Amino acid sequence: MIGFLRRLTPDQQVTALFLLVFGVLALASAALLMLSLRERDPATGRRFGSSEDLRHARALLRTSWGMALVFWFAWALGDVMATLLFALVSFLALREFVTLSPTRRSDHRGLVLAFFVVLPLQYLLVARGASNLLTVFIPVYVFLGMAVAGALAGDTQGFLERNAKLQWGIMVCVYGLSHLPALLILRFPGWAGRNAFLVFFVALVVQTCMLVQHLAARYWPRPPAVPGVSTSFSWLNWGIGMAAGALLGALLSGITPFAPGQALAMALVACVAGSLGHLVMKAIKRDRGVTSWGQRTASVTGASGLLDRVDALCFAAPVFLHSVRWYFGV
Repeated sequence: MIGFLRRLTPDQQVTALFLLVFGVLALASAALLMLSLRERDPATGRRFGSSEDLRHARALLRTSWGMALVFWFAWALGDVMATLLFALVSFLALREFVTLSPTRRSDHRGLVLAFFVVLPLQYLLVARGASNLLTVFIPVYVFLGMAVAGALAGDTQGFLERNAKLQWGIMVCVYGLSHLPALLILRFPGWAGRNAFLVFFVALVVQTCMLVQHLAARYWPRPPAVPGVSTSFSWLNWGIGMAAGALLGALLSGITPFAPGQALAMALVACVAGSLGHLVMKAIKRDRGVTSWGQRTASVTGASGLLDRVDALCFAAPVFLHSVRWYFGV
């Protein structure tokens, strides 16, 4: 089987990978459908279709389908269109972030620059393969430029706090997420045409880590490590999630330019950055007084907005990309 896959062209290999992912999701969807058709649980007498566990599983499965489809469209449309698709995701995520961050009329100039200048320029750098400039454009030039734009507005009330909120939104939603399509411009010797596997690798190990951590917290609750931020985060469950993500990374080394030990280490780096970044975003939500980004509606998973679903990747992608560039010199 491995020999057969290696004889395929890069495009055929990526196609086979997505067929496998969609096949697993289809089987999971069919299993949930069969459970919902059963009238009652023989052990407890509860109706399956209305049980909390089943609603929870459906919410997780919808998220998995959504992310899988986004990545499939990104690959199918080509590198340039993939970059545009991720730019759209950044735009929507930044809108969610800004919506929950009160602004003043004097901030409108900065918001226009963020949405219609900074975001397009960052993704233009990604599309052009300017790997060095895209890593410093926002942390250096935009950091200084947005502060100048705010000062020129002449409104000093809450100046530092207002600028910090906008800078945070740009860093997380634009800078962080833009590093995911930036993986497509890395050039490994003998790896041409297979960079989509790196995007898949990061997304899968990070989401697996987060899912395992979430399930461990739900079905094996432990005393929270930081109850002021998250009532479900514990170091033991965090470690379980790290182990699951790192192990999966080692198993997926065959679709990457890494050896198994290198794949395990890189997966661990991405999982640590993503999971702790998710915790940071929870702290921001607590500060804003909300349980989820986007519309303020009840959510089984506490993730009703787009940013809830990609926040871990926003932190994991830049750390992973820079770690890979530093270690492998690409």
